[in-house]
Amino acid sequence: MSELFDSYRSSYGEAVEGSIRFSGLRHDFFLHAKAELLRRLIVEQDLRRGNAGVRALDVGCGVGSLHPHLTDVFDRLDGCDVSEESLSRASRENPSVAYSTCTTSRLPYADGMFDLAFASCVVHHVPPASWLDFFREMRRVVRRGGLACIIEHNPYNPLTRMAVLRCPFDKDAVLLSARKAASLLGQADFRDVRCEHFLLLPSARPLAGKLERALAGLPLGAQYACVARA
Repeated sequence: MSELFDSYRSSYGEAVEGSIRFSGLRHDFFLHAKAELLRRLIVEQDLRRGNAGVRALDVGCGVGSLHPHLTDVFDRLDGCDVSEESLSRASRENPSVAYSTCTTSRLPYADGMFDLAFASCVVHHVPPASWLDFFREMRRVVRRGGLACIIEHNPYNPLTRMAVLRCPFDKDAVLLSARKAASLLGQADFRDVRCEHFLLLPSARPLAGKLERALAGLPLGAQYACVARA
């Protein structure tokens, strides 16, 4: 997998833009929506711990495309990925983020280091036989009372499936449903698991956001987020 994403270190954004061009939306629209979801989590789940602030880990961060949208969300952000070439680009473009290469199935961090660990559209690149181990590693590095957040493509959304089919580095992707992600989180010893679908409407206006929240329990949006407490 590292060789595949090494080869897209310079053209990752262009590849994604090409896969979603039919929607009329830019990649930044989706990145902004994910950042807003994570920002809301911090507030709703009361993750801040006094002066220590919130330390988060982006598992499978790639070239760090999401990180410019997170500059005011976390007090400290770390990112890890299997692709050294992708991390080299991420480091140049996001100097405030601490990046580490992950060369084994074990994340390169001590137990309980983070208040939040999230993986954005990463699990579908992991072989299904390794999904549970992936979730267990996220559980290991999150402190007791902290959160994990899995953001994934909704396999029941036909436009999402079209985008995945059009994306050159998603040809071997295995999409998992929100129900499956929630089950894996439970098996990995997380609790209070809840899921919501989002990116249903092509608008960032407040009214569209309210409507999406009202329909979040239905498998309609292009993506979903499953959140669980450690």
